[in-house]
Amino acid sequence: MPYVPEIPWLKETPHAQKFLVGVSGGADSVALLHLLLNAGLRKLVVCHLNHGLRGQTASLDAGFVAELCAAHGLACEIDTEDVAALAESSGKSFETAGREARHRFFAACAKRHRCPRVLLAHHADDRAETVLWNLLRGSYGAKGMREHQTITVEGRELELIRPLLGVRRWELRRYLHELDLPWREDASNAEPITARNRLRHEAIPQLSLISGRDVVPSLWRAADAGEDQDEILGWALDKAKVLDPQGRLHVPAMRELPPALQRAAIFRFLHSNGIGDLDRELLKQAAALLEPENKSTCVNLPGGRHLRRRGGRMVVE
Repeated sequence: MPYVPEIPWLKETPHAQKFLVGVSGGADSVALLHLLLNAGLRKLVVCHLNHGLRGQTASLDAGFVAELCAAHGLACEIDTEDVAALAESSGKSFETAGREARHRFFAACAKRHRCPRVLLAHHADDRAETVLWNLLRGSYGAKGMREHQTITVEGRELELIRPLLGVRRWELRRYLHELDLPWREDASNAEPITARNRLRHEAIPQLSLISGRDVVPSLWRAADAGEDQDEILGWALDKAKVLDPQGRLHVPAMRELPPALQRAAIFRFLHSNGIGDLDRELLKQAAALLEPENKSTCVNLPGGRHLRRRGGRMVVE
């Protein structure tokens, strides 16, 4: 019998439900698509965004995805975005500009297909890399990727679902190899040209060597602890009623909270509005807007957006 990774989410999900599926053509997303099909899910819309960074190779990736969809009778959405130009004009990294472009693309697909659920192929090793990267950047909290995450993109809610977070990278490769399933290989993933690649190929292997054991499970546990803390914070903030019925931060309620809960509330609020790259210093600046004597009413956010205090509310513009 060919090896098939254990994915609890597949057993719990109604197979008649419709999903968008992000497919780059790489091993991880191709494995996810085949696992979904083999589990009996058929109401799938494959979504592929060409980032405009790899020339003819990227066009071949898009062609591969289109052929894969045609072979299985699946709806397919393919679009192109000039991520390099977006990064340059916004001052963001390629990674951030690319992620935001994908989210906008998914939001457009969600509107066309009336489906807010997006399946992504992030796996256990991606989760560990995210925890380590967030720690190195000094990001707020030690959380990694979540299996379920709701974000708002241009006024539209998207439910991002990552069924493979309990599956290792090698398991997905083994699954593809044993079933002789093809995929597209992005050669740049093996090159030490980005921080994430260096974490994957250099830092994590070295940390495993130093500690004498695979550090990926340890990083998972750090993420689990961070998510437990986030759940506790969420419960406390719900009790404090920091959001008004329109989803805006309620300044009088926020002023009743201790500083740590104020920062946590602002972090969750900004994250739900699609604002990433949040560090402690930015959250402190945002919390300062709550001070009655503060004459400033606005804090600049990543991506050219702003957190603004208007009357008794705080909004993202």
